[in-house]
Amino acid sequence: MDALVRVPMAAADPAMAPRRDPGAKLDHLAVCRSNAVEYCRSAGFDAYEFTHQALPDIALDAIDLTTSLLGKRLTAPLMVAPMTGGTPAGHGINAQLAAAAERWGLGFAVGSQRVALEEETRARWFKVRDVAPTLPLFANLGAAQLVRGWGAREARRAVTMIAADALFIHLNPLQEAIQGGDVDFHGLHRQLAVLCRDLASEGIPVYVREVGFGLSPEAAAALVDCGVAGIDCAGAGGTSWAKVEALCTRDPRRRELGQQFGEWGIATSRSIRNVRRGSPDLPLIATGGLRSGHDVAKALALGADIAALARPFLVAATQGEEAIDRLLANLIDGLRICMFGIGARNLAQLRNTPHLQPSQAP
Repeated sequence: MDALVRVPMAAADPAMAPRRDPGAKLDHLAVCRSNAVEYCRSAGFDAYEFTHQALPDIALDAIDLTTSLLGKRLTAPLMVAPMTGGTPAGHGINAQLAAAAERWGLGFAVGSQRVALEEETRARWFKVRDVAPTLPLFANLGAAQLVRGWGAREARRAVTMIAADALFIHLNPLQEAIQGGDVDFHGLHRQLAVLCRDLASEGIPVYVREVGFGLSPEAAAALVDCGVAGIDCAGAGGTSWAKVEALCTRDPRRRELGQQFGEWGIATSRSIRNVRRGSPDLPLIATGGLRSGHDVAKALALGADIAALARPFLVAATQGEEAIDRLLANLIDGLRICMFGIGARNLAQLRNTPHLQPSQAP
């Protein structure tokens, strides 16, 4: 998820791979504050509607939103999706959002730690445990690096670096192709299966996540076959990383490619269902285009266990702590009111509700 600085390399030697330019993280943060990075198409939640129940037989304040993630209790099924780190500016955003997640009892993930594994002095710009000592925390590495030879050793370093509870391996082949980055994904299935096995023996869960282009049924089945501990099915409908790269690049050809693929991907609502068809019980995080508590409720009713957001938190963070708290309060209140409107007392009843139906014209 970062731009490349080209250096001579041997494809099989990770030590000689092209290094990430940490400054690109700042470019990404800058353009992601703009609405221009958003998909024009929706995440698919507007294709569904809840059937209102006028006699819910429950009290709004008694609705239970608690759940767990990585063995830790959450007060609501929400987390801050991975975005950044590795620079002072990125660390400032992460620290602010991690502190809010700790305050509200939610989950958190840092952005790709590749730059810190390549340049250890940057490790301090990923650490958030000082402001978030108890929340479930994900480390983060790219799948392409597994193909280049990174494995359990680098994964352990990423987890240890930030005292994480689990590791995200992110999948971003389309973004890398537009960026002109790591485009050889041969052998990823085998390498991912080995990593999952090795880290599972050490008690480190490996979750795999798309970055916003969604997961097909075939991809979801392959991930389950690899033995992943959980999936973030991040789909199309929120931030388009093709558009992000188009806005960041100075290369006209790369810009054209990014614009060409700006609407590419599988909608988040469909991505959720794709994963759930083949794996009804695997922990599932839904990211991509969730903008309200209503969206969160639909994502959970479609099969997700946790809902995650990125860009809305980034925008709120630029406005300060009060804006972050206001966003979280609106998300949680919206979720609770949706559950009240269909008579769901807890998240289990929401996930099994018969009251989510395809939208119909009045």
